[in-house]
Formats: sequence, C-alpha cells, structure tokens
Amino acid sequence: MTQKRVPRRDEVDPKYTWDAQSVFETTEAWEAGVVETGELIEAMSAWQGRLAEGPTVLLEALTAVYALLERVSKLQVYAALAASVDRTDQAAVERAGRGQGVYSKAVASVSFVAPELLAVGQETLAAWAEEETGLAIYGHYFDDLFRRQAHVRSAEIEELLGLIGEPFSGTYDTFSMMTEADFTFAPAVTVDGQELPVAQGILEEILAGTDRQARQTAYNSYTDAYLAYKNTLTSNLATSMKQNVLEMRARRHESTLGMTLFGDNIPVEVFDSLIATFRRNLPTWHRYWAVRRQILGLESLQPYDIWAPLTADPARIPYQQAVDYICDSLAPLGGDYVDALRRGCLEDRWIDLYPNQGKAAGAFSWGTQGTHPFIVMSYTDDVYSVGTLAHELGHSMHSYLTWQNQPPVYSDYTTFAAEVASNFHQAMLRAYLLENSSDHSLQIGLIEEAMANFHRYFLVMPTLARFELAAHQRLEEGQGLTADALIDSFVELMSEGFGQEMEFDRDRLGILWATFQHLYADYYVFQYATGISGANALANGILAGREGAVENYLSFLKSGGSMYPIDALRMAGVDLARPDAVEETFEVLAGLVDRLEQLAVSD
Repeated sequence: MTQKRVPRRDEVDPKYTWDAQSVFETTEAWEAGVVETGELIEAMSAWQGRLAEGPTVLLEALTAVYALLERVSKLQVYAALAASVDRTDQAAVERAGRGQGVYSKAVASVSFVAPELLAVGQETLAAWAEEETGLAIYGHYFDDLFRRQAHVRSAEIEELLGLIGEPFSGTYDTFSMMTEADFTFAPAVTVDGQELPVAQGILEEILAGTDRQARQTAYNSYTDAYLAYKNTLTSNLATSMKQNVLEMRARRHESTLGMTLFGDNIPVEVFDSLIATFRRNLPTWHRYWAVRRQILGLESLQPYDIWAPLTADPARIPYQQAVDYICDSLAPLGGDYVDALRRGCLEDRWIDLYPNQGKAAGAFSWGTQGTHPFIVMSYTDDVYSVGTLAHELGHSMHSYLTWQNQPPVYSDYTTFAAEVASNFHQAMLRAYLLENSSDHSLQIGLIEEAMANFHRYFLVMPTLARFELAAHQRLEEGQGLTADALIDSFVELMSEGFGQEMEFDRDRLGILWATFQHLYADYYVFQYATGISGANALANGILAGREGAVENYLSFLKSGGSMYPIDALRMAGVDLARPDAVEETFEVLAGLVDRLEQLAVSD
C-alpha cells in the first residue's frame, strides 16, 4: 500500500479550494467589516425599549436586527472556514475566535427583542401585521416566540445567556485544537514494513485499504492518541454538558433533552420512538457483520475491518466523474436544481476539496445568506468520497434554495430537517448507480459505501445518542463523569449493535466516543438517524414516481425556517413522529445486505 504525502495548504491548486474572496476580498476587508459591525452592534441599543411604539418602528427595528445578523454571520463564516482548512494558520485561528466573539456580542445586543415582543402581546402583534404588511412575513416567528414564552427570561437574563455564547464555545475549540492541531499519531505500518502517516482527514483512506496490518496499526495509533488524553477529553466534554445543564435550569426545562428538542418543536417521543425502533432492528446489523466476515474470509471481525474493501479492485472515481454521477442521479429534481449544483462544484468554488496539512477532519457544509453554501471535505477519489460529496451537496442545495426563497428571519433551518436533505442525495445516487452501472466492482463499492454510511448514521449515531443521553442524565442528577465510566458505557452500547461477530479491544473501542465532535452540539446525533429515515422514505416516493413527490420535496427545501421541521417534512411526504420511516429504512438496509450476499456469490 502506498500513500501520497499530505500537501501543505499553499501547495493545493486554488481551483479546488473554497472561494474566500467571494465573501471578503482580503483579510483587510474582513477587518474593516469587524469595525463596521461593531458600530452596528452599538447602534442596536437605540431600538431597545421602543418595539412597543407601533408597527412601523417594529418593522424598522426587525429589519435592522436581521441586517446585523447577516453581516456578522458573514464575518463568522469567513473566519471559521479559513481556520477549518488550515488549523496550523495561527492568524486564521485568531480571526475565527474573534469572529465568534463578534457574533456573540451581536446576539447579546439584540436579546431585548424577544422579551419586548412578548410584552407587546400576541394579539397586538397579529393586528400590527395586518396594518403593516411588511410584518406579515414574521407570522411564524411570532407564533414560535409565544410558544417559547414560558422559557424566555427577563431581558437581563437573556442578555447574559447571549453573552456566554463565546466562552461556552471554548470547550469545542479546545477539543478541535487538541485533536486537529496538537495531536500527533504514530505511523501505520503495512504488511511489508512500510510506514504510512496517520492524520485527521486521511485515516479513512487507510481503514478502507486492503492491508489489514496497516488498518490495525492505523486504528491503534489513532485510538491510542485519544486514550493518552482520555481524562482531559472527558473533563472537556463534561464541562460542555454542564453548560447545557446550566441553560436547562436557567430556562426552566425539566431535562436537557426536552430543552433541546423544544427549540425545534420536536416531541421527546420522536427521540424515544427512534431508539426503540432502532433496538428492535439490531438483528439486521448482526446479519450484515456475518456477511462481511464471510466475504473477507476472517474468523472474526475487528472494528478496523468495518471499512475493509470487499473487492480486490475498488472503483476509482475522479472528482469530475463524481459530479456527473451526482447530477445524473438528481435529474428527477429538474434542470434548475442540477444546473445550480453543477455550477457550485465546477465554477463557483463552493468546495474545498482535497486534504492538506492542518485541515479539519471530516466534512461539513456551511455558509449564510449572502455567501455560497461552502463545503469542506477531503476527497480521495474513492466511492466513499463520492458519497460524502453527495451528502454535503444535499446540505448545500438545501441552503441554496432556502436563501433564494426565504427572508432573513427564516434563512436557517433545523438540523432535524438538514439531515434529510443530505441523506436524500445519497439515497438517490445509490439508486441511480445500482440501476445503471454494470461495473461489478462499482456495484460492490456502492453497497460498501452505503453500509459505511448506514453504519455511521443508523448504528453509531443512535448509539451515540443513547450515550450522550445517559451522560447528560448523570450530570442532571448531580453525578460526575469519569473517563473509564464513559469508555465502559460506549463499549456496552456498541456491543449491542455488533452482536457476536465482532471482537475488539475494550479501551480502544470505548474511547471512540471522544473522536466525535458532534457531542459538543447537544442531541445533534439522533437527528442523523431520523434524517436518513426521512431521506430514504422521500427518495423511494420520487423514484416510484409518486404524484407530487418532486414538487413537495422541493417545497420542503425552499421552506427553510418558515415552518416547524416536523410540519415541513409532513408537507414533503414523511411523518417522523411515527416509526414508519425508520422501519422502511431498515428494510432498505436489509435489502442492501441481501444484494451484497448475491454479489458475493457471483464474484
């Protein structure tokens, strides 16, 4: 096995990097933007205490508020993305911290809005919206505000909760700097003694390789680095979760789970139903591990065999080909959708594509109204990278259509809705290629990629959801967290999904919880599982030619934050308050296992 040297940031062809100049031409322009935005933040005080004066004043104030938030969001995006693509660039890291600080100050400066609107009253606001037509767009915002009324505190407390955003972000920043900038990993060693560098963003390439010794030593190197700092990582996560508990108590919620789901108007029963349905269907995973072990010819699987290729000649897919595949698979959504996506990939530089030293691990899509919906990833010309690209483009197209169709107040959407759009792309891509490609190697590769994605979203993420719920509950009850207790908890939960087919080193498996940055976004992870469920249900409807399915799905993407996510998805054609979509997606998973068995027999 050979591996290319990871290039420095300045060695990457600019055409494969994100278009930072489309946000700010230079860092000096960004600095000027910080100054200008600081002045706008100070000017917000002129509106405080005035929102009850009447509909005209209220409209002017809300327009000013959202203009400020759009400006400060652009500052934050520019700074944070620059730091994400090169964590070794200390100036970029410093700007990212300042960007977060300015954003927190802006949020604090407008914290008076909610308490003052509540004081005006819902009936008065409804009457004003009829009198001043410009206020009509805020109807859902007003409804949601009064829904939250019991948990909105005084202006002073709301200001304080806004101000703590910056210091509270420090736990994630600590995790990110430790694992992406400070951690060093021992090299992996191939079966013939060759050393391979191990780093964030390229570990997956080794784990998806054919050399089992390289996979094992890379996995050991990676997990051992986290184990060496298990106590610090535990303390850091506990601090993050304690902050969530603090906010729960400040806002007078009964639990951190209830508080987090309340924000998006998602019943706690959605979480509980997902976990119950997931646990009922774990035998599907046990069957997959048995098939994988048999195909690989192993007496037992290890965690580092989860991504081992099932074919000796994995398909290689260059970036241009990947874009073509994704565009072709999404043709049912129409020419406008596909054209916008293709331009973003090939002309407008939405994507920071290839690995480089210091680049953040994983992949994400981010931007704000007024920027491109940017993507950061590490493309490696394999089928997994194609799946990741399709996934992140799902997020980006969701943002693109939202920003085109919604006013600033609704320019964001919830994570509950977001993971549907991303997984929808992958479901459409797999269906298209499994139907239209006769390449045996690509067929197996597609199922491998699908199973890797399902492993992450439909096994690891619901398991992490159970893990973080238990950890939060301990803290809510006044108990502490220790590294060994978290390791034991994660091992116990993962063992349920592995069944009897997987062997593992307990500490190395158990410390994997510490590799997930998602735990710093409380109760985010369960939404991957609901998202993949909604995505597959909606894709099945479009592929079956169900009347109105395409139009309803596009309406969902365009709705942004103008509806509660449960309602927007019902409009699209799926009800995630019921277990049906989760059960349907487990049927998709079982079908992939069946297909893998058939391909293995014909190989």
